[in-house]
Amino acid sequence: MKEFMGKDFLLSNPTAEKLYFSFAENQPIIDYHCHVSPKEIYEDKRFDNLFGVWLSGDHYKWRIMRSNGVDERYITGDAPEKEKFLKFAEALPKAIGNPMYHWCHLELKKYFGYEGVLNAETAEEVWELANKKLAEPDMTVRGIIKKSNVCFIGTTDDPVDSLEWHLKLKEDSTFDVTVAPTFRPDKAFNIEKSGWREYIKILSEISDTVIDSVSALKSALLKRIEFFDKCGCRASDHGLDYMVYKAVPCEETERIMKKALSGETVTAAEAEAFKTELLLFCAAEYSKRGWVMQLHYNCLRNPNSKMFEALGPDTGFDCIGPKESCAALSMLLDALYRTSSLPKTVIYSLDAADNAFIDTLIGAFQGPEVAGKLQHGSAWWFNDNKTGMQEQLLSLANLSLLGNFVGMLTDSRSFLSYTRHEYFRRILCDVIGSLVENGEYPNDDKALGSIVKGICYENAKRYFNI
Repeated sequence: MKEFMGKDFLLSNPTAEKLYFSFAENQPIIDYHCHVSPKEIYEDKRFDNLFGVWLSGDHYKWRIMRSNGVDERYITGDAPEKEKFLKFAEALPKAIGNPMYHWCHLELKKYFGYEGVLNAETAEEVWELANKKLAEPDMTVRGIIKKSNVCFIGTTDDPVDSLEWHLKLKEDSTFDVTVAPTFRPDKAFNIEKSGWREYIKILSEISDTVIDSVSALKSALLKRIEFFDKCGCRASDHGLDYMVYKAVPCEETERIMKKALSGETVTAAEAEAFKTELLLFCAAEYSKRGWVMQLHYNCLRNPNSKMFEALGPDTGFDCIGPKESCAALSMLLDALYRTSSLPKTVIYSLDAADNAFIDTLIGAFQGPEVAGKLQHGSAWWFNDNKTGMQEQLLSLANLSLLGNFVGMLTDSRSFLSYTRHEYFRRILCDVIGSLVENGEYPNDDKALGSIVKGICYENAKRYFNI
């Protein structure tokens, strides 16, 4: 029997161990997609206690607690922070097989030196140990980033953001980690959702543009794209409930926008046409600048309407939303390819059933600009568990070129989540090591080392122009 999360954790054979410890373990981290706060990085925030750095804002942990019958007062409510932590510690032992169990213990071990197991009996001990550790000089946000061997962070930013904190970080010579904005224009696209008209007014003010038409909206977005580009942006990100492609004449999209600006409700088909027009426009602008376009889709947002009304979005109530997106995605890529305006693109579906489709589709649109111009993004959100990562890696290996994969990202709001890269790297080395052990690939250190180091670091560095 193996030791719980011992040195060979997730490494099932000698080749996997060699690959991890020789090539993967010490590679720098490029966290090209996350949701951490650039303000907290600039201000080098110090957390008062373990709750602040670990539970506050972490909807992954909140779901664990809700599934254990914990009252919402101890999750997002007004209960004391320590009591919230204790409730989480009571629930965690039941998360056998859940990546949260592994992530938590990796974080406790790496950042707090805790080698034990978190449960109701050890919670007080962990609380005291972690809080004492957090008071040490190097346990600020910047200290945690440096301890984690992170060299690049790509945040997620709205077009109306001033990027004040990114600009300040860029000028700060005392911090050598690059923190770059990522252009996330979802609110401008979501014409069918409440709050869209109010958002357009804000975008009008920020861009100094009277947005009364689709062409004016494009002009406003272009101004913000140019601003983001000057601030070091290397990527965009689009969060779509499902992929859309419904090309219609320009006059039709103008009619749809005027309808929405007047306060009328647009239909689903009209919203798809509007989003298609903006996607085609933005993608072409990304391509001109060498940006990466990230597409996240097939998520069902906020199915629990009562809790959405009470807590708002991003509080742990989303789920996988299978939807037929294959045709729309293929048509979008084809339209961009035909006009030579297809940017480097990373595709993530929350429905793991799309793995084979994505892995075969990207092969139809690769280009000479960079190896692996189109990418199947790492197992996303509900799929970033052991099985999900294995399935994504094996599908990519079976149907495309695993060696060109740009690897892992945290997609997290927590500064302790960089251990997810260790989790991924161990799984990656085990998948590759198993192929070697089974005689499916030569036991060639030079070739294997190049593949592993590429997926862990070097491919993303090249792909995102870092």
